[in-house]
Amino acid sequence: MQNFVFENPTRIIFGKGSIARIGQELKRFGSKALMVYGSGSIKKNGVYDQVVASLKEAQVPYVEFAGVRSNPFLSKVLEGIEIAKKEQVDVILAVGGGSVIDTAKTIACGVKADHDIWDFFTYKKPIRGALPILTILTISASASEMNPAAVMTKEETCQKFSIRSPFIQPKVSIMDPSVLSTLSDAYTAYSAADAVTHMLEGYFNNTEPAGVLQDRFVESLMRTLMETTEVCLKDPADYNARANFMWAATLGFNGLTTAGMGIVGYPAHMIEHSLSALYDVPHGAGLSIVLPAWMTWASRKNPAKFARLAREVFGVKIKDDMKAAARGISKLRAWFISIKTPVRLREASIPRKDIGKIAENAVMLAETWKLSGYTKEVITDILKLCR
Repeated sequence: MQNFVFENPTRIIFGKGSIARIGQELKRFGSKALMVYGSGSIKKNGVYDQVVASLKEAQVPYVEFAGVRSNPFLSKVLEGIEIAKKEQVDVILAVGGGSVIDTAKTIACGVKADHDIWDFFTYKKPIRGALPILTILTISASASEMNPAAVMTKEETCQKFSIRSPFIQPKVSIMDPSVLSTLSDAYTAYSAADAVTHMLEGYFNNTEPAGVLQDRFVESLMRTLMETTEVCLKDPADYNARANFMWAATLGFNGLTTAGMGIVGYPAHMIEHSLSALYDVPHGAGLSIVLPAWMTWASRKNPAKFARLAREVFGVKIKDDMKAAARGISKLRAWFISIKTPVRLREASIPRKDIGKIAENAVMLAETWKLSGYTKEVITDILKLCR
């Protein structure tokens, strides 16, 4: 295990009825809030009413900023920054899933910037401050509620890039698993694919050859996510399944599973970002297409770790590492199919003839993330395995 510093300062308030606490929590960080949310589903499932009641009881004034879409756009962030400045808010509240939280994070640091905020995403400028951020989670997938990262799409260039800074780590995140019971089967499946991919990226793409404890964290969390996903699809209102899913997804990408694992890369995410930037594919759906293909490509070079996953998670008994790895990847792909998330480009209406265009787009992010081995040719080879 390599040297590391692990710090996660987000306060988690977990369980039924916890949304009622948001007003008092907000008062600890500011006096006027910008409430960021999506297309209005929180008004249908009762979350909005709970939030507003709590804010009013705590006498916290707020300004609403609605309409955040899945795979959020930079233009929406710029609109939010202007409103936040005009209304002189001093704290940001995100009510939603990863897209809403990432939008809130970008607004929070953008308010403090005196330059083009896309410079944060291309690493030309460091983030030097942000308004405090609190979240109420309504879709459990990205772990943005407990990590210092955000992803955004610049629509003019179809670039889906990310930022990372302790300044955008949420101060408080409220997680009520009962909220997830209203998710569609599709988004339950996409959430599972997203959470599983986060864990497996760190599991496979690190520089520590003896990280057995972290490996076992990932294997345990992955089994939990798979089991609870199946329960949730059969009974969407099963509270314990939703609770275990919610907490496992958060732990899978909050720094815990990669502590001591050295340099970690995210090549499957790098490729998927092009799918969702170019075709507006749901992020989890894009990952379930890319991940098995990337694993197939990567396992040919070093099958041992892929064979370990096959044996520990899928119960594969084959002794030969290459064959065991292939069987495990096949089982993962079959599991994605069983929960009805796509595994081929054509299932997301992405034409094969566009593979070159996708690879060209992905190379921009590969260069930004310093994934030097992922040339256009390599990315093309991986995409061909997605057909």
